[in-house]
Amino acid sequence: MKKVLALLLTLAMLATLAACSVQKEGNNGAANSGNDSEGGDTATTAITMWTYPIGNWGNAETVDGILAEFNKVHPEISVKVEYLDYSNGDGMVNTALEGGTAPDIIMEGPDRLVANWGAAGKMVDLSDMWTDEVKADIAATSEVVESACKWTDGAYYEYPLCMTTHCMAINYEAFEAAGALQYIDEETHTWTTENFVKACEALRDAGYAVPGIVYCGGTGGDQGTRALVRNLYSADFTNPEHTQYTMNSEEGVKGLQLLIDMVADGSMTYDAGIVASDELTLFANGTACMSFCWNASNASNYASQVTFTAFPMAFPSDDGVPELDGGIWGFGIFDNGDQARIDAAKVFIDWVCNGDQAASNVYNTTFFPVRSSLGDVYAGTEKASFSDFLIFMPYLGDYYNVTTKWAEQRTAWFEMLQSAFTSGDAAAALDAYVATANA
Repeated sequence: MKKVLALLLTLAMLATLAACSVQKEGNNGAANSGNDSEGGDTATTAITMWTYPIGNWGNAETVDGILAEFNKVHPEISVKVEYLDYSNGDGMVNTALEGGTAPDIIMEGPDRLVANWGAAGKMVDLSDMWTDEVKADIAATSEVVESACKWTDGAYYEYPLCMTTHCMAINYEAFEAAGALQYIDEETHTWTTENFVKACEALRDAGYAVPGIVYCGGTGGDQGTRALVRNLYSADFTNPEHTQYTMNSEEGVKGLQLLIDMVADGSMTYDAGIVASDELTLFANGTACMSFCWNASNASNYASQVTFTAFPMAFPSDDGVPELDGGIWGFGIFDNGDQARIDAAKVFIDWVCNGDQAASNVYNTTFFPVRSSLGDVYAGTEKASFSDFLIFMPYLGDYYNVTTKWAEQRTAWFEMLQSAFTSGDAAAALDAYVATANA
């Protein structure tokens, strides 16, 4: 069924097109005004979309199929796509912005769309797309998503399509053999900090040499160690305004010191030479009894290597209510000063996120819908195992990834862990980390 928003946006776009000349693609890849001699009398608006490799949205064959479905409904809009990667994508976008050749649509997350280009005044405010119906539908999945897509000036610079939350996993059979299953809630996939400690001690006492690993050889998978330290005593990673890093709080120090002490008594291990990919391998081959870097994609990627039940769990917290790190992906529109292209971009975004193909479009991200009404997009598919991770979506915590100097903070974080486990002094290590991150 067509959404009212889609109808209104389409009518607005058509009204604009009636007053504009025909559009065609220029040599720079952006849309420029001109007459299409081969297009007959059909008025079209040509827009561009640049996308980072978000699941299969980084695959040209998949995206071509999505565009073909879109053009069945909206033949009056043509979309040219360019594929970015994370090694050079930001530079390409910034160069295009400086040269006036930015794409109309960009697909990524709030880190870039809201806190970077939106905050710099490069994006279109999408407040008109955030209807009360949309807000309620998204809030039913997670109350965090809306605030992450909105900048401090009240403007919405992202319209979200999908999300995920990062969790951890345990070797179910190892926990069973060690008598540690009593310390987890198998129905909610949650546990308390107290029971996490007891479970690790039970594994150690049962002869398991590596209950879990605090890895810190680089930034790879650092969301796992951040979530572990932060959740143990409900520490806030930043202030509410996302302008200062605050992990040297009493709660942060207490969580890190607990892990240091657990390494000392053998109920946890520490390795400064590995990152998450190494830890995942050690978990998959049965060496480690848990992984702190688990999600639906990793469950699928390592399925052929795992010979036990990899049981997904939320991170342990003192109150039993986790606040998980995660990701949110969707669309923003660069303000290129052409209202026809802006209107066309909104029609495309609305169709992707809210149209009849919305569930399929989310499926192709390999993540989960932000809209509760879309339900389980993986049920009955070859990725049916992904459905096991839906339970974690409501636990998405503060989206602090939008804090400034994020990349520098990531380096400071793993260096802090190395210092803390070498010295045994959590407070000093976190003080130094916060001073560096906030400098």
